[in-house]
Amino acid sequence: MSETALKAPLAAVPAGDANRWKALVFIALAQLMVVLDATIVNIALPSAQTDLGISDGNRQWVVTAYALAFGGLLLFGGRIADLWGRKRAFVLGLAGFAAASALGGAATTGAMMFGARALQGAFGALLAPAALSLLAVMFTDAKERAKAFGIYGAIAGGGGAVGLILGGFLTEYLDWRWTFFVNVPFAVVAAAGAYFVIREPEGGRNRSPLDIPGVILSTLGLVALVYGFTRAESDGWGDAVTVAMFVASVVLLLAFVVVESRVKAPLLPLRVVTDRNRGGIYLSLGLAIIGMFGLFLFLTYYLQVVKGYSPVKTGFAFLPMVVGMITGSTQIGTRLMTRVPARLLMGPGFLVAGLGMLLLTQLEIDSAYGTLLLPAMVLLGLGMGTAFMPAMSLATQGVEPRDAGVASAMVNTSQQVGGAIGTALLNTIAASATTSYVKGHIAGAAGKPQQELVKLEGMVHGYSAAIWFAVGILGLAALIAFTFVNAGRPGTTPMASGEGVEDEVPVPVVAH
Repeated sequence: MSETALKAPLAAVPAGDANRWKALVFIALAQLMVVLDATIVNIALPSAQTDLGISDGNRQWVVTAYALAFGGLLLFGGRIADLWGRKRAFVLGLAGFAAASALGGAATTGAMMFGARALQGAFGALLAPAALSLLAVMFTDAKERAKAFGIYGAIAGGGGAVGLILGGFLTEYLDWRWTFFVNVPFAVVAAAGAYFVIREPEGGRNRSPLDIPGVILSTLGLVALVYGFTRAESDGWGDAVTVAMFVASVVLLLAFVVVESRVKAPLLPLRVVTDRNRGGIYLSLGLAIIGMFGLFLFLTYYLQVVKGYSPVKTGFAFLPMVVGMITGSTQIGTRLMTRVPARLLMGPGFLVAGLGMLLLTQLEIDSAYGTLLLPAMVLLGLGMGTAFMPAMSLATQGVEPRDAGVASAMVNTSQQVGGAIGTALLNTIAASATTSYVKGHIAGAAGKPQQELVKLEGMVHGYSAAIWFAVGILGLAALIAFTFVNAGRPGTTPMASGEGVEDEVPVPVVAH
């Protein structure tokens, strides 16, 4: 690799550009909107289903339509951001997301709602990588980058729980439609601010022709993968369509890799994912999200069905996790990121989160919130916040500016696929354990109240069984972080050359 190429990542917004901190406010606001939307709609789903006459069999499409469009189009969205310019992609993504949200809020039929959710996902796939890559090229000073990614990491991690609170309030006190309409002011403010404040560095675009075969193969492959896991949750792992989706995704994604290794201007340059550090981050983040998504699902049901909490009370019950994530990201991660190697934040972070998850394996019907759930959530939040923050930063560091969009898209893709796997896999484990428990205990239950108690005990037993798997998954994420992520001492980063030789180059960015 030439000296010019090695120095390319340093071409960014001048250190004296005062607008970069204002820009961070609008980037963070947009990220919050996207993350909120992932959970806020779940709270509103029962009410929306009743109003729009959506059948039980079709209600999953409110979530699935978004997940398929978002997960399938992320790499394409990242490449478009590199091609058009990240600021333009960011503003366009916000405008489209706002329009799709307004359409969802005004929906009068199930089909209209599904279409609006798919549009939200498509524009979200343009917006999310543009937001992260803007941060990557605008903040290059080590301490400033640490603070910026600390804020971004806290929002990315804690926004989902905030969505539960906001969704509960809007659904309980206003109307489910406001869970969509609330996105419009968020998007308008973020788009207007970004338009006037963001200054994108010159020369960072990738103007190569669009890799159409790569776009088609990656989109179809990712859609098949996400839909396979989504369908496995509802129809089972042995279902013919589920198996066909998995086979199709493997074939399509392998074909995508072959195409990317041969075309002149690939959609996803393999240098982005074959770098040891970035590959380790994508893998460990995806695994961590598997555990986290399952947990959100189980705890929401546990608090509402077993404990009888209202949607609003359930949302507030998640607050300690949000506080833990913000603390881990902005206080621990930000302060230590320039002093210790990234693996010494990511690995221990995942282990601390795993310890919180381990506490939750002791969940029972009468478990007290203050003595079990509260400390578990605090540990989970602290661990995830501490680990996510350096991971988000390192995943986009050392990347040539022309690849920043697709590198950022890979972060989002690993999270999206991890979420789909987590929801399907852990839900299946929980359901199987619940069925087994109820079968083994229902015969000894005298009367309806006792039978209902056995069913609740079976539900909690199922959650506990699945959470044990989540503990193991977080342990694996920590192991990968410790072994794969070997970025050098503070102020340097290893960067892979074209020949596979690593050159350690002084970089005035986040240190490891």
